[in-house]
Amino acid sequence: MTERPPMTLFLCAPRGFCAGVVRAIHVVEKALELHGAPVYVRHEIVHNKYVVDDLKKKGAIFVEELDEVPETDAPVIFSAHGVPKSIPQAARARNLLAIDATCPLVTKVHREAEVHHKRGRLVILIGHKGHPEVVGTIGQLPDGAVLLVETPADVAKLHVPADRELAFATQTTLSVDDTAEMVEALKARFPAIHGPHKEDICYATTNRQEAVKAVAPKVEAMLVVGSPNSSNSQRLREVAETEGCRVARLILRADEIPWDDLHGISRIGLTAGASAPEILIDEIVEALRARFDLTIETVTIADETMFFPLPRELRESV
Repeated sequence: MTERPPMTLFLCAPRGFCAGVVRAIHVVEKALELHGAPVYVRHEIVHNKYVVDDLKKKGAIFVEELDEVPETDAPVIFSAHGVPKSIPQAARARNLLAIDATCPLVTKVHREAEVHHKRGRLVILIGHKGHPEVVGTIGQLPDGAVLLVETPADVAKLHVPADRELAFATQTTLSVDDTAEMVEALKARFPAIHGPHKEDICYATTNRQEAVKAVAPKVEAMLVVGSPNSSNSQRLREVAETEGCRVARLILRADEIPWDDLHGISRIGLTAGASAPEILIDEIVEALRARFDLTIETVTIADETMFFPLPRELRESV
């Protein structure tokens, strides 16, 4: 038997599921328990293929738009990313049993944007064009009430009336450092701009990025478990690269481990985006253990105790 080369695995903590994701998955499971299959879910409940496929097996049907939902008494659930106001309105017009699984921290951004709008401010949103959370936040306000910026260059090109009061908000799953640069650019150009009372980037995004920053200097490679369409997972990969990891890869699960890239490496980091379940981390650890003489160290930068209750419709049913 060939001797396995030594490998030290540094596990980032926190990693994986956040409170908003736990709540969203629980919403679908509780709706299935109370109402039976099927339940309909508009958009992926969270951005993770393993989670979505598991819920499909339990009876969830995923659609992209409400018009794909037939006339039904079954619940229709809105994803954790949030939806434009037009979606609940359309559900009410069809008398659908709508259940909103939007993360409360995303809802916080929605409410703040509404407050700024009521006070006559033009809202500048820092985020990624087309991401469901951004679409949902922009859709809280009338057309033209929100301007989206993705880069400092976008800030430089903004055209706003000189006498217009401004405010900014951010997508909750952005890079902490990149967003700080964007906020700095906004404040430099618009010194009187209003910001959120508490930063919009969620605690889970911040903690997972900080854990990667703590581990990155210790390792030669970083594996991030998450789906390609998961914003917070992509940001973790980017943070690892920025912090000097010459190999930083986003993978869905163990069968995507880039073994050739790990040749000659003896120190590796492992983390997971906020929508990736711990079972996928366990799977990857076992795959590494099969090839290497593995030593595991956990690097913890925060303990997370956040909990979000189920939506009222499900609590009342219970």
